[in-house]
Amino acid sequence: MSENLDLVRSIYADWERRDYRSTDWAHSEIEYVNADGPDRGRRVGLEEMAEGWRRLLSSWREFHTRAEEYVELDDDRVLVLVAFGGTPRFIGLDITDAPSKGANVFEIKDGKVRKLILYWNRDRALADLGLEG
Repeated sequence: MSENLDLVRSIYADWERRDYRSTDWAHSEIEYVNADGPDRGRRVGLEEMAEGWRRLLSSWREFHTRAEEYVELDDDRVLVLVAFGGTPRFIGLDITDAPSKGANVFEIKDGKVRKLILYWNRDRALADLGLEG
C-alpha cells in the first residue's frame, strides 16, 4: 500500500468518526473544490477549506460519510468512492438509511493533500475522471 493511500485512509478514519477538525494532512495552500451539490465552488487555503466544511456541516443536524472503496489513480491521486447521509436541517429529510453515493479525489504531493475535489454525484466524478462504466 502506498504512502498516499495510507494518508487518505487516515483522513477517512477521522471523518468516519465525524471528526473533521484536523488539517495536518492538508497543504497550507490546498485547493478545495465542491464540484457539484450544495455550495459549489473552489476555495484556496486552509481557512477557506475550513469555512467550506463549516458551511457544509452546519446545514446538517447529523452528517456521516463512509469510504466504500479506495482507488489509486496514479502516483499523485487517490479516488475514494463514498456513501454519505444524515439529516439535513433545511428540510428534515433523513437519508441515514439511504445514503447518497459520491466520490472524492485527493491530489497529493510530498505527503500533503494539495487538492481535494468533493463530488456529491459519483457518476459525475467517474465521468470527469474518464472512468465511466
